[in-house]
Amino acid sequence: MTPSWRKPVGMLLILALLLVWCVAIVSLSRMVGQWHWTLQLIFYVAAGIAWLWLLPMRRLLLWMETGRFH
Repeated sequence: MTPSWRKPVGMLLILALLLVWCVAIVSLSRMVGQWHWTLQLIFYVAAGIAWLWLLPMRRLLLWMETGRFH
């Protein structure tokens, strides 16, 4: 059984996308920091869930395991 090239490539893509996502969210921190703490909590939880389920992370993990995006 030969190792798949998709896993190392996928991990590099995950790290790159995570870096971009973190920079995008942190760039909003001045605006979000002025909100009430409950709104901040909702924003950061929603941003985390969006990263895991709505944006490329879910499909990228699926591609790493199966070789398909859906």
